Amino acid sequence: MAQTGWPPATIHGANGKAPFVLGCEHASAFMPQFYGSLGLDDATLRSHAAWDIGALDVALRLCAQLDAPLVAGAISRLVYDCNRPLEAPDCIPVQGEFDPIPGNTGLTEAQRQARFDEIHTPFHHALARVIDAKAAEGVRPVLVTVHSFTPVYRGRTRELDLGYLFHSRGEIARAAVRIEAERGVMHAAVNEPYSAADGVTYTLQKHAEARGLQAVMIEIRNDLVDTLEAARSMAGHLMETLVRAVEIAGQSAEVRA
Repeated sequence: MAQTGWPPATIHGANGKAPFVLGCEHASAFMPQFYGSLGLDDATLRSHAAWDIGALDVALRLCAQLDAPLVAGAISRLVYDCNRPLEAPDCIPVQGEFDPIPGNTGLTEAQRQARFDEIHTPFHHALARVIDAKAAEGVRPVLVTVHSFTPVYRGRTRELDLGYLFHSRGEIARAAVRIEAERGVMHAAVNEPYSAADGVTYTLQKHAEARGLQAVMIEIRNDLVDTLEAARSMAGHLMETLVRAVEIAGQSAEVRA
């Protein structure tokens, strides 16, 4: 990693025994020194534009509670969004919520390729290795990716607590939303505030559906997980929903709360 000087992904709970694999592509706001500030102010570099606030804290708690391995991104998505392929226009965003991102404007194809090779590829290789290890044990894991979203985006308030997203196989997502309705604690919806049409299910398709595995992407409103205590509480809530949803979807009787 000559340019970033920092590992692009970290693996937690590698020996976890549960039939889950967790991913958190936007876990970090870390900006390697090589990239400077990309022309952005400190507030933007700490904001939801740079990472999914609270997502890593939720994912780490799920990792421990479920006894499941977690692969987490370690570099800001402002440098490269690990939930996007190189051909996606927004894999290296040139525009934020309101303002352009000067350091990402006018990159050559070689520069774009370098960021892909240095950030995207190691993250996805790590995730593939974790899933391969499960397969070698005869386990067909459920892939769960953890994200968060801002309550207000471009002036529009999002009336949602949780979103359960899928690429093309929606059994777990739909079951989870039914369970959330029964529990009556969180306002949840399928494929909100994004969907596959927005290009956000890349990781699900690449690592789960391509292998015939089931998967779900969880989007959490970030003001519900912006403290460690709140994130841990949310993880406890999500664990119960996930375990029940997987059972309903017919995945594995071995999943235990």
